[in-house]
Amino acid sequence: MELFTIILIIFIFVYWGYCIFGNTKATPYPQTASEYFIAGRSISPTWFILAATATSFSGWTFMSHPGMIYSYGFQASFISFYAITIPLTGVLFLKRQWILGKRDNFITPGDMFATYFKSAQNIKENKSPQPDGIKILVVIVAFLFSFLYIAVQLRASGYLMNTLINKDAIFLPKEIFEKISMWLLAIFLLLYVLPRGLKRVAYVDQLQFFLLVGGMVVIGVIAFFWQLGGWDRLTESIIHLANYDYHRAPHTAEYSHYIAIPGIIQWDVWNSNIDTSADGWTGMMLLTFMLALMGIQASPAFTMWAFSNQTPKAFAPQQLWASALLIGLIMLIFTTIQGFGAHFLGADTEFARTNPDMVKYFVEPLVNDETNKIETDRLVPNLILSFTKITDNFYGELIISVIIGFLAIAALAAIQSTASSYISTFGGIVTRDLIGKRDLDKEQISSGKWSSGFVVVIALILASLFGGQEIALLGGLAVAYGLQMWPALVAVCWWPFLTRQGIKWGLIAGLIVVTLTENPGDILTQFFGFQWMRWPLTIHSAGWGVLANFIVAFLVSCGTQNKEEIEHRMEYHRFLQNYASLPASKKRWKPFAWLFTLTWFAFAIGPGAVVGNDFFGNPNDPNSWLFFGIVPIWAWQAVWWGIGVAMIAFLAYYMELSTMSDEKIDEINKLSKNS
Repeated sequence: MELFTIILIIFIFVYWGYCIFGNTKATPYPQTASEYFIAGRSISPTWFILAATATSFSGWTFMSHPGMIYSYGFQASFISFYAITIPLTGVLFLKRQWILGKRDNFITPGDMFATYFKSAQNIKENKSPQPDGIKILVVIVAFLFSFLYIAVQLRASGYLMNTLINKDAIFLPKEIFEKISMWLLAIFLLLYVLPRGLKRVAYVDQLQFFLLVGGMVVIGVIAFFWQLGGWDRLTESIIHLANYDYHRAPHTAEYSHYIAIPGIIQWDVWNSNIDTSADGWTGMMLLTFMLALMGIQASPAFTMWAFSNQTPKAFAPQQLWASALLIGLIMLIFTTIQGFGAHFLGADTEFARTNPDMVKYFVEPLVNDETNKIETDRLVPNLILSFTKITDNFYGELIISVIIGFLAIAALAAIQSTASSYISTFGGIVTRDLIGKRDLDKEQISSGKWSSGFVVVIALILASLFGGQEIALLGGLAVAYGLQMWPALVAVCWWPFLTRQGIKWGLIAGLIVVTLTENPGDILTQFFGFQWMRWPLTIHSAGWGVLANFIVAFLVSCGTQNKEEIEHRMEYHRFLQNYASLPASKKRWKPFAWLFTLTWFAFAIGPGAVVGNDFFGNPNDPNSWLFFGIVPIWAWQAVWWGIGVAMIAFLAYYMELSTMSDEKIDEINKLSKNS
């Protein structure tokens, strides 16, 4: 057994020991359902900033995103902008959900939606809402989102452990070792999540935040300086890669698909099997994929994170400084370097064959010898493993082994931070919104534990049955399903026109349309005999789903208005008006806020992003690159990332969508204590 393998295994068990046993005084065993499911509304600002960021940016960010950049180039690195679009969902909804949660002591999103959308009969008779259509739909969304997303994280852990510990199948056959790794991680997650609930998740997520950030930076720095050889070498290599690339992106003046977006939309692909090929990442695809990822903070789990906070003071710093600025900068630079750099470190066998002088052979090829397919999810584990080739003396090997151990637990932290959150919150949603146990705290906690265990088992079965590509496909459904909560959140937080019936039927329509336009496993082709593509017209399933959702919700709401229900909903909006409205002196900035946001979406991640292909120079002519010698499309991303950070700052702070005065916070806390 090699030195780095021994150190890595020691690091993993020390890290897991910390997660289970570290400072248990900070997270005592919960005595009430509120303490178990939402940490007794006691999550401090620091805890939330770190935990929410770690939860939002998962193992997919750490391990899969560099692989997408490797395959599709700078068009895929636009996905880095989800460091801005994910917290934008929080900007719109988290503060207002916190206010409503304090007002009526909500614990789950089902509590909030069912109470807000009371039927006229329940209003007249002053009845509490029983489990109804909306609550059941919230449970369905939570289940679909949770088990699919957890399955993706578990599968990623299998890839990671297999590459780093079981290289060349030294212990067990690869498939068996992957599944054992997944089951071990799942057992470990349950050991530290189930006994103490969400507060323990938040406590451990603080460490996982630093591991996630540190790991992404360290991998990028080592690959950039010690392996690639610095900026000039990277730029020169990208030029060679673009010149070598046989695939020219359509509608882009014969630019390489690595350095150009292939148009605004693909009108001619409705009945083709374009999937996520290089021609599929159009401006509309990027826009709607970013919408899909906004489903992370729209999911039912994040509503419970909103309820768990002591104060809304954590929301704006998390959205601006931790997410948009820090994570955004890391992804823009270091994740992109990881993805592109792999071509020049040996991962790309074809490029190495045709350009041997441009390649330093550190990284193992990503082609699976048995299937002859490129497995991009192996990229980051292979990069980590490649660091063993940097030095061959004992002390250098010892240092590198420690670095590899750190990076291994950083990757595990990225995986765990997301999985643990959805395990914990799902138990609360099922217990209170479906099973309906509300009288005895011990019964609720017990039911929550069983429900959490159930979703992990389902995720494990899914991850064990399907391979990496199928899991990635199914994982795309998770965020698309989460986005379908947008109309319900818009209704509760902003727009009282939308009715209970409208939201219910809109959500059903959205879930159906997402499933049909995602088409996992080509089900329609296999069972109904006709071809139906994934993501028609290069518009992501989340975009189709949320469009259908809003249309149906609006049309049904037009015909289902009820005076008693309108007045009931307006009670909540008047309350929000008192505590969350914009000061009169700033209302004149509303049109600018809309224009600023829509312009950013159009040109940063939407159809207008195609302008960035050659705005800062001709991609085929490095002498014309105007922005400090950076590839024009990368320069475009850097500029619009900076503008996006300014947009989050403007909305969260100046427009006060995520901030509140101390006086208003105190008033709401007093109302909550008296309720």
